[in-house]
Amino acid sequence: MSTLATLTALPPMQSEEPLHHSSGNPFSFLPSLQGQGPIASALRILVKLKNHSWLPSAVTEYLGRELSGGKRREEEFRGKAVKVIDLLQHAAELGNTDAIYTLGQVSLFPPNTYFPADPFTAYESFDTHAQLTGNASSQAMIGFFHSTGYHSVVPVDQAKAQLYLTFAAHGNHKGAQMALGYRYWSGIGVAENCMSALDWYEDAAEQAMAKFLSGPPGGRTLPLLPPRLSDLVGGVFGPGASVASTGLNAGRAVIKTANARAAGETWEDLLEYYLFNADRGEIDYAYRLGRIFYQGSIYASPGGVASGGDGASAIGRDFHRARYYFTRIARQVWPRDPANPRQPHVSSKEEGLASVGYAAPAAGYLGRMYLRGEGVRQDPVIAKMWFERGAEYGDKESHNGLGIIWRDGLVDGKKELKRAMSHFAAAAAQELAEAQVNIGKYHYDNGDLKLATAHFETALRQGSPFEAYYYLADIQARQARASMIPAEIAGSSCAIAVSFFKLVSERGTWDDNLLKDADDMWNLGTERGSEMAMLRWWVAAERGYEVAQNNLAFVLDQDKSILRFTRFAPHSPSNDTARLALTQWIRSAAQRNVDALVKVGDYYYHGLGVPDEPESVRWEKAAGYYQSAADTQMSALAMWNLGWMYENGVGVPQDFHLAKRHYDLAYETNSEAYLPVLMSLVKLHARSLWHTLMGGQNGLSFWETDEEDGRSYYDHPDAKEIDGAAEQGGQPALEEGEQPDDGSWYFGKARDEFNRRKRGHDPELQRTAREEDDPVQWARERRQAEADRDGDFGPDDYFEGAMRGNRYREEEDVDEFVETMLLVVLCVVVSVLLYVRGRWVERLRQEEDQRRQANGQPPRAQPDRGVFPPPGDPAQDEWAILR
Repeated sequence: MSTLATLTALPPMQSEEPLHHSSGNPFSFLPSLQGQGPIASALRILVKLKNHSWLPSAVTEYLGRELSGGKRREEEFRGKAVKVIDLLQHAAELGNTDAIYTLGQVSLFPPNTYFPADPFTAYESFDTHAQLTGNASSQAMIGFFHSTGYHSVVPVDQAKAQLYLTFAAHGNHKGAQMALGYRYWSGIGVAENCMSALDWYEDAAEQAMAKFLSGPPGGRTLPLLPPRLSDLVGGVFGPGASVASTGLNAGRAVIKTANARAAGETWEDLLEYYLFNADRGEIDYAYRLGRIFYQGSIYASPGGVASGGDGASAIGRDFHRARYYFTRIARQVWPRDPANPRQPHVSSKEEGLASVGYAAPAAGYLGRMYLRGEGVRQDPVIAKMWFERGAEYGDKESHNGLGIIWRDGLVDGKKELKRAMSHFAAAAAQELAEAQVNIGKYHYDNGDLKLATAHFETALRQGSPFEAYYYLADIQARQARASMIPAEIAGSSCAIAVSFFKLVSERGTWDDNLLKDADDMWNLGTERGSEMAMLRWWVAAERGYEVAQNNLAFVLDQDKSILRFTRFAPHSPSNDTARLALTQWIRSAAQRNVDALVKVGDYYYHGLGVPDEPESVRWEKAAGYYQSAADTQMSALAMWNLGWMYENGVGVPQDFHLAKRHYDLAYETNSEAYLPVLMSLVKLHARSLWHTLMGGQNGLSFWETDEEDGRSYYDHPDAKEIDGAAEQGGQPALEEGEQPDDGSWYFGKARDEFNRRKRGHDPELQRTAREEDDPVQWARERRQAEADRDGDFGPDDYFEGAMRGNRYREEEDVDEFVETMLLVVLCVVVSVLLYVRGRWVERLRQEEDQRRQANGQPPRAQPDRGVFPPPGDPAQDEWAILR
């Protein structure tokens, strides 16, 4: 185990460098061949040229030593890996259960490239360990093998998978509980049963919540949101064509990250720009830099500090640097701390500071760091001092922190619930989601579920990512289990509770974060890394993670080549791989991923991974999937596909009117579809004209629009009855900009409606959200503003920066004119001095010559002037000599 721990500590790429070099080696300062950076890359290029005679002997000797040393290290580590496996196998043969389980883990999830992946040994070890100990972790992994048939170790057997997962779930294995909940929710291997899914997801969510509350005051820091691989390239169908990157989704953090990568921007460049401006005294840059280092991500999630950040823009948390910048900002208002932090807070407003800029939120961050012990020694007293400073100027995070301190009695054990609720209310009035949750928890504990629900739902709309979902799920679960509730209401409550418990259990992964581990493996860019990433995604996909299902399907996608089924195709699609990809696309689509739904239609249209059946049947199913995606009113691609199918009569009856209607809807949904829609409409009208000329019926009219006809594919058969009821005074008409609340409830619908209404009609909110949540765009705008100021280097502090603007442009012009005139005067003075010096030196020479002549000495020998004429020669005047 000691040797295994040593090998596990090595980075996956084994880029360690030797501890020392020989003092006699002239190249000892160079990095290892396995190192990072341009020098190491150049050395690797020289390795390929080491046999050329024109290279210096010292270089070839150095490369030879490095190559031999690297090979020796590789052999040493491989030897240790063989030793570890041999010792584990021997200990397992002797009956050591820990060795059996460790052997299974090492065989299935090799810690680095020195260990071979051996799924067969892994399965045998887990099976033996489960039989000897009944361990839940081993049973869960056996269930995974039976449910997927991984590497054909065992055939797919959903009954056995269900059995082992049930054993593991009763053993309190969180992953198995999630897998069982997902199987009952989706009907995989069992009949769909919402109440059974609710039971298992509730158990998993309770474990996640207990882990969250075991952390510092306010709960553990939430893991960053894992990204989808497809989102990092603009969506499954690329930017502009995917639902993931169009409409409101274009403002998601992961899409902004994808756009930044496509533009060649790196987080290193962005941080360098922020650091440059922060170090020269720009307070706004320093504050945003502190936020980035604190949350460990360029983009923060909405809802406040406690909501976490986006995983696609992760940079690594650095509490020390965050504290440095926050302290530097706060010290401009509070230059020193009181000798006794427990003494009553003295208002700084009496000193004439009506506004403190970024100092108040910086104080809130410092208080949070001291409250939670992040980068500093945990001290609620100092945290209270900083919170009071920030709360004095209305900072919402400071109010929320004071509420936590007074509610939990963290200072001297004094609990004052009334004072805590006043602080929570002050923070909630500023739309802080965590404060809404804290108020909701107060009413929840007092049994007022109606008022608690109102606060939790408000927290959801404001971006609460965890606690609000748990408490709302618990309330809905109680309602679903109540005996007096009608079946329809109970079913709806059960569905909401399952969705919310599922989200809580998936987000609360601190011990076994499969998605993060998979992302780290995938980013290695090696074949082994990709294989290990796909394995982790597969395990997570069986537990119901939609992100994992989408990533696995995207990697295995067999529908990427436009030359499919031609002799120019780069590869022939594998039906086995396509079948697995289709399974994951279907599961992802079932969790409301519209792009995945369109992808399922593509697979049925092209016959990838589907059962052997006539083309007409497949095309009809494909049209059904496209129709489901089009009904969401979000996918222009699905609408265009339906338009093409109606135009050609593929999978649906030929109908030129419906074809045109779907083409028009595609353009209305996404304006970027203008060119393909225009070309399709031109072809459609030409085809319809030919159809009419050949005696066909129901062709398009060039003189009337479809709107005059009143036909709509989306009209419901009972639409006239509904309209009639409205005319009789049934339902009032919707106001302009308001969307009807139709369709079944789904996770995130409340937040989508809230964002759609507020962001669509509040320009000020759009601007504020962009400034607060998009550091990249904010930096671009600031950089452009600096460029517009003719390269002005920037202010020395925030207050001068606040004054800098168009009002003082005339003063800047005057300053530039004065600087120009000073330069002109300086040039004139230098010229005069040079002229005077030249005349003075010439006079000294003449006086010296006269003195030598008076003393009877010969004149000084003239220096050789080359091609220049001698003194006194008239030709000398033709030369311009500058002394």
